[in-house]
Amino acid sequence: MADNAYDVIIIGSGPGGYVTAIRAAQLGLKTAIVEREHLGGICLNWGCIPTKALLRSAEIMDHANHAKSFGLTLDGTMKADVKDVVARSRGVSARLNGGVGFLMKKNKIDVIWGEAKLTKPGEIVVGKPSKPAVEPQHPAPKGTKGEGIYTAKHIIVATGARPRALPGIEPDGKLIWTYFEAMKPEKMPKSLVVMGSGAIGIEFASFYRSMGVDVTVVELMKNVMPVEDEEISKFARKALEKRGLNILTEAKVTKVDKAANAITAHIEDKSGKVTQITADHLISAVGVQGNIENLGLETLGVKTDRGCIVIDGYGKTNVPGIYAIGDVAGPPMLAHKAEHEGVICIEKIAGVPGVHPMDHRKIPGCTYCNPQVASVGLTEAKAKEQGHDIRVGRYQFNANGKAIALGEDNGMIKVIFDKKTGELLGAHMVGAEVTELIQGFVVAMNLETTEEDLMHTIFPHPTLSEMMKESVLDAYGRVLNA
Repeated sequence: MADNAYDVIIIGSGPGGYVTAIRAAQLGLKTAIVEREHLGGICLNWGCIPTKALLRSAEIMDHANHAKSFGLTLDGTMKADVKDVVARSRGVSARLNGGVGFLMKKNKIDVIWGEAKLTKPGEIVVGKPSKPAVEPQHPAPKGTKGEGIYTAKHIIVATGARPRALPGIEPDGKLIWTYFEAMKPEKMPKSLVVMGSGAIGIEFASFYRSMGVDVTVVELMKNVMPVEDEEISKFARKALEKRGLNILTEAKVTKVDKAANAITAHIEDKSGKVTQITADHLISAVGVQGNIENLGLETLGVKTDRGCIVIDGYGKTNVPGIYAIGDVAGPPMLAHKAEHEGVICIEKIAGVPGVHPMDHRKIPGCTYCNPQVASVGLTEAKAKEQGHDIRVGRYQFNANGKAIALGEDNGMIKVIFDKKTGELLGAHMVGAEVTELIQGFVVAMNLETTEEDLMHTIFPHPTLSEMMKESVLDAYGRVLNA
């Protein structure tokens, strides 16, 4: 095989791309990955990982501010050094960025540095990287290939997504921020307006509130985190408002006036009344859109819909030999969905027996605000809408010994079962560490576990996980500790 010829070329080295490349190499396929900005993609460098580092700093700040409730006294005032907080976050990303490079070498995957364009099925041209959306652009790692023509029988597009901008409220990097700027402030603002209450918006709202910033969240829909179960959303809203967040739902930012060092957001409620809020910055968190431009998709006739590439259950597009995975292939736009989607795609290509399309009902969602929110499967409303006769179980954190001992007793777990079959249809949580707990229910759903299986599972004591079993017992009138 020629030096520039491969079995598989993957465009994009985010979680979907690099995991797919590793699985391809494990299956004996000659593999290359193309990257134009930074190994690890947005998730590792500017998304999932560095935001969690920021939120960890916020969590410690929250605990310190309530040290007296734990019988502890801190000398002096707890202050956040914004430069050090940001530096720690960037350091975490840098460490993992280097780890991806190591994994590419370990698995003998060629890294091609540049910007790829599909010229025909089985061929790409890699040119110099255009100016990136994110600064600074990482230099090409040692040992990478560069510009040229490369061929592969299978080409997988994994180019991810970028922040969506609303007309007239476009981010400018100074007063109107996306998550890129919000992640590395030069100084801590005194006030913020956050436009959008999805995972990105609420996580940044939570972080900045912990740092003492006056935060107003504006959400178009009826509830914050509108994809979540309504009961969980309402619980989370009360907890967030108790922490001092100002939350406006069924409202929209219609206009933003800019001054030298501040913005004034014009906010219209459902009745049409307009109010104005002045703040240091506005964070635009109204979603993301797939990076489908300048790839040559139109030339080859690859079908797209609403800014994403259309695929089947195995990542195949309508053009033979071209595939897509991750954010660029549509929602839910989550790193773990991208990884699993990529593994399904490459195993199908390699002819691995027993490969099944992804079941989107079993993809967990997590929001790392304070309190955390996590869910999988159908909400109560969706379950009813689909015609299920359901049983619903609930369990409050304030009845759990471990939660009380941790001083984290504000939370709730909710489970939804099909009354006839005992099938677990959905699980929804709000409270401390629920992003770690949710996987127990994901495994249960994947194994088609019934309520009886869960009731007969022994959970360790004292743990937060005990609440998972209690919520199941509650659905069947058998709760023990409430």
